[in-house]
Amino acid sequence: MDSDPRALRVRIEADGLHLTRGQDAGGVSYVLPGADAVDAADGATATALPLAEALHARIRPVGSAEAVLRGWTRGAPPPYVAFEDPAAREPVRVRAGAIVIRDGRILLIHFTDEAYYEIPGGGVEPGESPRAAAVRELREESGLAGAVVAEIARIWKDGRREHYFTLDAEDELGPPETLDTYGGIPVWVPVEELPRTPVWPRRLAWRIAHRHRTAPPARPAELADSVEDLRAPCDW
Repeated sequence: MDSDPRALRVRIEADGLHLTRGQDAGGVSYVLPGADAVDAADGATATALPLAEALHARIRPVGSAEAVLRGWTRGAPPPYVAFEDPAAREPVRVRAGAIVIRDGRILLIHFTDEAYYEIPGGGVEPGESPRAAAVRELREESGLAGAVVAEIARIWKDGRREHYFTLDAEDELGPPETLDTYGGIPVWVPVEELPRTPVWPRRLAWRIAHRHRTAPPARPAELADSVEDLRAPCDW
């Protein structure tokens, strides 16, 4: 799949969002009807998901799915959305992020001048895996030595592909003068405050809070994120 000008019809009825359910190497996934050859693949079936399930399902193409969920959560689902699949394009940059939660608080980098927070992370270096980059970036930005537990999200934003991992890290934060944070300050923020905190990437922040209250995801979430206003409500 790749971006093209065709529009995809969005069908939402009492039973939910109508999708095609299929299976791939990552497990169960869903496709907006008309978006992919999976419609006719062996074992593909038509199904419908209520909003509460659709918000956490792997729906493709990810850019189109973002537009559907954004409108649906606001009570105005679009009848059509453009075909948009940033996952099909070669990323301009690959980034890795480290999610560390301790005693109900998550480690974030606070950029006070611009009044926003960021999950620790940075670009994956040549020959480096995203998992290794997450460990390295956490150490450089906080002084913590972490170990990857699981990948929980892949996000496509502004031409980048970003991988986010949960890590275990029991050390204390390093002295500020030893950290490479581009002017940011590592801080611990209550996980329950994430939905109301200007955190980048926005679509991931509230999902972290949700998953902290419920079971962890069986597979990484796949999300497009076009949100620029980090203070705006985001629950899709």
